[in-house]
Parts: sequence; structure tokens; C-alpha cells
Amino acid sequence: MIKISLDLMGGDFGPQVVIPGAAKALDRHPDISFVFYGIKEQCDPVLAKFPKLRENSVFHDCELAVSMEEKPSQALRRGRYISTMWRTIEAVKSGEADVAVSAGNTGALMAMAKFCLRTMANIERPAIAAIWPTMKGESIVLDVGATIGADSQQLMDFALMGGAMARALFDLERPTIGLLNVGVEEIKGQEEVKEAGRLLREANLDSLEYSGFVEGDDLGKGTVDVVVVEGFSGNIALKAAEGTARQIGAYLRAAMSRTLLARIGYLFAKSAFDMLREKLDPSKVNGGVFLGLNGIVIKSHGGANAEGIAAAIEVGYDMAKNGLTQKIENDLKKYHAKRLPPMGPEAA
Repeated sequence: MIKISLDLMGGDFGPQVVIPGAAKALDRHPDISFVFYGIKEQCDPVLAKFPKLRENSVFHDCELAVSMEEKPSQALRRGRYISTMWRTIEAVKSGEADVAVSAGNTGALMAMAKFCLRTMANIERPAIAAIWPTMKGESIVLDVGATIGADSQQLMDFALMGGAMARALFDLERPTIGLLNVGVEEIKGQEEVKEAGRLLREANLDSLEYSGFVEGDDLGKGTVDVVVVEGFSGNIALKAAEGTARQIGAYLRAAMSRTLLARIGYLFAKSAFDMLREKLDPSKVNGGVFLGLNGIVIKSHGGANAEGIAAAIEVGYDMAKNGLTQKIENDLKKYHAKRLPPMGPEAA
């Protein structure tokens, strides 16, 4: 069984959407059991509609829920130890759950996760990894907003963590890694990015294959399995992609309803448009993974519907089932062992 702790109060809609999403995930993965954290009077009426889910879960009543508008520092002061978000994360620390999932306030979730779980050895800062739809399937992009800026060693750490996630999620033996840059030429870009490229080339790791610099249009092409970028640029890229998907969807709806002939044409091409809608639906790839912590935390989009919540839960399920944390720890140990100077008499 994979045990998932779930913040029922997170997101824009709380238990009204989170609980049906959990029910969908359970239908598709009967080996999931849930540990729920919520406010009883708000959750009980919804849970009563899903008896199978209730049988496969343990419910914990909490004192408060973190709002979507709270600053991380305020949420940490007010909600530490007692909020649904904190206790969802704490279940991973105590071993009660294998993975924590919340659709709540991103800044608060990261602050609480760092404070509760702490970062792994040799990791200065965690990253948020997003699953990105591409022309070839899916890739991983990180960091998409955990922190602003990153030096060359931190970008190197992101590459190691992203590579481990690709192996866990996509079952790849040696995923390809690219550094997002303003051009593919080695002389272009910020010094931190160029230095990170040198570190990746010289590391020559057997767990990943460094493919060099990639540009913005490579994100959609699926040129590499993992794209590494610092959090400021990564978050802009993510929001730009989400906005573009909504824009294209709006254009298509307007075009298909403009004339009678267009509406008739839509009926003939409905299956093709349904396939396109599937590709553009953010709920299908919902679920940012917090990497670099001593435990797995999944951030669902705050505005996700039930299908989106289920998708985020399933990302956590895959990460736990495939040993993401252990893969990252092993890769970090191998890399940092190579960097250590030799010990003993021969070192002298």
C-alpha cells in the first residue's frame, strides 16, 4: 500500500473538490490508502458521499486551514503544528504517510515543508519540478518557482534531482538533461549557467546524459527529458505556457462557433479537437514535486478540478512507488563522493 496524506482544505475549493479527486485516484489505484487532514464539519458531509474512500482513509480533525492569501512567514507562525497543511507534511516526517499532497498556498507549503522535513544533505535549496507536456510526450522542468536565482552548484543539484525524478517517473535509465539558456552556443548566457554546464560535462555521471544548452522553444519540442533553470525564469516560463494554452483554447472556441459552416466542420473534426483539448488540459499534468527535501511533497494547482487533484495524487503515488527520495540521495552521494579529495597517506 502507498499511504498518501492529503490536505483536504487546500486550494480554491477545498474538500468539495479535493475529496472527489481522492476518490478518482483510489478507483484507479486500489493500493492507495489515505490519511486526511481537514476541518471535520466541512469535510464530513462530502466524505459521506464516498463510502469506499472513507473505508480506505483515516481522518484527522485540525484546528485551522492556511488561506491562499497568507504570506509564508505568517502561515508558518499561525499554522505550525495545528493546521491541515502542517499536519499533512508532518505525516511524512513521522512515517505515517509516504507522500504529502496539498493544493494550498505554494509559498506556505514550501516554507512548512522546509521547516518540517529539512533539506537533504548537500542540498542548499529545494526546487519545484513540473511535468511539462511536449510534442514527444512529457518532460520535467525545474525549478519553476521555489526560489529566485541559483548559482552553478545549485543548478547542478537541480540536474541531479531532476534526473532522479525522470528515472522514477518515466522509467529511463539515463535521462537527457539540458540547461535553459538564451542560445545553444557555449559562449552565451549568464556565468552561472555556463559554469553549471562545465560542471555537468566534467561530472560525466552514469545516472544522466548532459545534452548542453536548450532554448525556450525546446520546452515544447521535448528536446531533452529534463530542463534545468533557476526559479525566476522557470516560473515565468510555466505561467507563459499555461496562459498560451488557455489563449489557444479560447481562439479555437471562438473560431468554431463563428459561423454555421464552422460549427458543422467542428462536428466532423470533433475527435481531433477532443484530442487537442486533452493535450491543453493542465489537469492532466497537474502536480509540482518539491525536490531536495527529506520526504516527498506534491503541490497541486490551487484551481484544479477533481481530475486535477487525482492527477497530483497519482504523481505522488508514482514518486513513492518508484523510490524517488532514495534515487536522489544515491545520486547526490555518488556525485559528492567524486568531488571529495582523496584521503590517507597517498593524499599527502
